Amino acid sequence: MQSSRALRALPVVLGLVVPLSLTAQARHRVITDGAWFYQEPGGKRLARLARGAVLMGGETQGDWQGVMLEGWIFTTSVGPTPRAGYDLTVTRAPEENLRSAPAGALIGKLPQGFLLNRVAEGTSGRWVHVTRAGWVAATDVESVAQVASSRTASTDTGSGDPIPGPRPGAPAPPGHGSGVGPPDTSAGSSAPVDPARVESARRTVLYRVPEGPPTGTLAPSAPLRVLGRSGEWTRVELEGWVKSADLEIAPPGVLVGITAAELRTDPQRYAGQVLRWTLQFISTQKADELRPEIPNGATYFLARGPLPERGFVYVVVPEAKRAQLETLTPLATIQVTARVRTGRTRFLGNPVLDMISLETLP
Repeated sequence: MQSSRALRALPVVLGLVVPLSLTAQARHRVITDGAWFYQEPGGKRLARLARGAVLMGGETQGDWQGVMLEGWIFTTSVGPTPRAGYDLTVTRAPEENLRSAPAGALIGKLPQGFLLNRVAEGTSGRWVHVTRAGWVAATDVESVAQVASSRTASTDTGSGDPIPGPRPGAPAPPGHGSGVGPPDTSAGSSAPVDPARVESARRTVLYRVPEGPPTGTLAPSAPLRVLGRSGEWTRVELEGWVKSADLEIAPPGVLVGITAAELRTDPQRYAGQVLRWTLQFISTQKADELRPEIPNGATYFLARGPLPERGFVYVVVPEAKRAQLETLTPLATIQVTARVRTGRTRFLGNPVLDMISLETLP
């Protein structure tokens, strides 16, 4: 069964030059590669920052900009610290990378002994979510303009169904005294802002995965909901309407639209789940001690995907299904329904699936 070409709620990835979050804090992008992160204005140098990293802004003091580092670091590279006011310290020598998301874009390189605070419930497999306040030279950063507008509560008079309104208690947008434009005097300007509800600011290309091939185009002001972020990419859910005749329902209990990156980021969440992936068959192999997640001697095949992702996937084939492999040719496009054995292998980080069914696609 082929996937539907049109979905009522389609998870996609949208590449923008600025983050879509509308929060009360300004954001600043590092424009100097290797810019220093300071403990205090003009004080001790603590770490080097990567060009393009986006930091939450704080107060300013003369030529200095207060910022908040927020990112992810390997759990094995940090340990507890007795220092008051901090939870963790970097234990890896001489330094460790801080990234915008698990396996995401580089924010900076933190030296051994760098102190951090853990974000509440901020763990994801091998990664821990951390923060640290500090300062940077104002000449090393630039303000990130807010280009996305949030949708306020309204009613769809065409159908009579209410459009979901803003989340109660969400933070207000940045103040207008910073040069972003005159105050909004429209009737809805006093409504709370929901940072998860955004609009496309211009005609925008859609991508199934970061750096993947284009899959469509968004018109300006298309309603979107933010699902997550990784570096300069934001994963969004597109809300709209399609003809019912153009849809098909996935089998009960089968996940669709899940990426391999999601499995690698949170393998425990997806373990045992059944999903449907379109893959490119590479070859059939026998498991050995280098594949500890697969029973030794078991038959599995190597595939690329899920398309259009470029990574590799291992699919364990049960005895009753092995005859199907003999009909496959290298680089054939197949659709597999499978159960997740693990979202990330120990050595290479590839997902491992247990095949339930397989279909060759044209």
